[in-house]
Amino acid sequence: MAAVTSPETSTQPRVYFQTPPGAEVPVQKQGRVTVKYDRKELRKRLNLEEWIVGQLTQLYDCEEDEVPELEIDVDELLDLPTDADRARKVKGLLVDCFKPTEDFVTALLERVRGMQKLSTPQKKGDVTP
Repeated sequence: MAAVTSPETSTQPRVYFQTPPGAEVPVQKQGRVTVKYDRKELRKRLNLEEWIVGQLTQLYDCEEDEVPELEIDVDELLDLPTDADRARKVKGLLVDCFKPTEDFVTALLERVRGMQKLSTPQKKGDVTP
């Protein structure tokens, strides 16, 4: 790119950049953040997920990357009507764990209690039916 002074008559000179002949002009996409979440709730969720990973590494007595693929979906747990249903769901995910899981399940349910379900916020202009 070459710098060229402006032919305009102003008190301060301006500099314009011209693309050399034959060079491609990169197309820049404009990025915008369109979704907003409550940061405090996101932080709580992240802390919970880190705690879960730590607990699972202890339960399975292995490194973090060796923990079996378990999907403990907090939103799914929050959708269940009772703690008994939540406990049954988590215990079902931990069937292949040989260590006792009662303390983990109890602590998890205690931490989940009071959390909010993270739903995708609506964009401006969307109308709820």
